[in-house]
Amino acid sequence: MSTEKVKVGITQGDINGIGYEVIIKTLMDPRMDEVCTSIVYGSPKVAAYHRKALNVENFSFNQIKDASEANPKRANIINCMDDNVRVELGKSTEYGGQGALLSLKAAIADLKAGKIDVLVTAPINKANIQSPSFHFPGHTEFLANEFDTKDVLMLMVSDTMKVGVVTGHIPISQVPQSVTIDAILSKLRLLNSTLIQDFAIRKPRIAVLGLNPHAGDQGVIGNEEETVIIPAIRKANEEGVVAMGPYPADGFFGSDRFTRFDAVLAMYHDQGLSPFKVVNFDTGVNYTAGLPIVRTSPDHGTAYDLAGQNLANPNSFRQAIYLAVDIFRNRELYKKLTANPLKSVDPESI
Repeated sequence: MSTEKVKVGITQGDINGIGYEVIIKTLMDPRMDEVCTSIVYGSPKVAAYHRKALNVENFSFNQIKDASEANPKRANIINCMDDNVRVELGKSTEYGGQGALLSLKAAIADLKAGKIDVLVTAPINKANIQSPSFHFPGHTEFLANEFDTKDVLMLMVSDTMKVGVVTGHIPISQVPQSVTIDAILSKLRLLNSTLIQDFAIRKPRIAVLGLNPHAGDQGVIGNEEETVIIPAIRKANEEGVVAMGPYPADGFFGSDRFTRFDAVLAMYHDQGLSPFKVVNFDTGVNYTAGLPIVRTSPDHGTAYDLAGQNLANPNSFRQAIYLAVDIFRNRELYKKLTANPLKSVDPESI
């Protein structure tokens, strides 16, 4: 396994939100230079604006033109915007969306070229980033398209729990018809695989939540558990995936039952993310499982109401960098351990 520091590409996100604040607060800690080589894709002008707004005097970015020039002992920045950029703290603007997209595209280009190892994305505004080249509900779907990946899994990660969702950024009215046997089975396979390869868990145990209140109460409050979820769990078990359930979401998270599993698969966004963020809001990380590359982000949004006030907590962003580096290392180790597997031998041929 390589001993070189992992090169972390960081996108600036929406320039009018708290993205730069959490980036600066994270990277101004000198210990981060021991963890990775950081490269922000953004704007030195915007960074300077935020630095001034935060009254940060003992930190500055090392300006570079290419990732190959990155100083491993400094926080580096590559300019992706022109000098006409305008910052309007706390507001959703066209410039904010354009800046987020330019940063994201530049980082992805370097990721594909092997100039950086992992991607950590600061929060975007899902409305103002929309354009002819970005017509997706969020980062997850955009990255799946960029890396030609058919199926990905939004996985929320903390020290206490890992929560994935079958249906992500879709209206709640579309959830029931989107929760199918194939969809659940696909996410269970993906979740099981990422727990093994990316988190080094040898034999993962996965809890599956029900769709209806009380997990349907044996068909009294809906029959999706009986007709869809349970059959999907059985098929997963037949494939060697240790999945159990379905469990009623309220009691599952209300008790300590979630601590007995390596991960949880929820049926829809708020069912999984609401309890996760109640417990882990300042330390949780959003990880996109299933991609050929490693991408993480903090578990919060642009938080326009906090922008420029020096109130944003950088812990989630810091954890996003740590997790990206850890997963990159775990993947390297997994590839090394499975590079030359022993051939199976027929006992009768001996």
